[in-house]
Amino acid sequence: MAKGGQTLKDPASPRMQAAWKLKDSGDVVAARREAERILADNPTPEDKAQAEELLRRSSTAPALYGFAILAAVLLVLLVVLAATRY
Repeated sequence: MAKGGQTLKDPASPRMQAAWKLKDSGDVVAARREAERILADNPTPEDKAQAEELLRRSSTAPALYGFAILAAVLLVLLVVLAATRY
């Protein structure tokens, strides 16, 4: 299996090849849209598996949201402490 940023060796169809090229070039939003369109069009099993893999690889890790919330809470806490001190 390919590593996180690499295209699979054999994209199943030209549409999947285009989606992987978009992802590899850095246009993750367009790649995700193309993968979602492929899934909506009743794809072959290979296209379905690859589209789901592309969506999985390009999604945001859930832990990142936790760290963002923690950082926001700490920032608010520091502002409140600074405001009460002065």
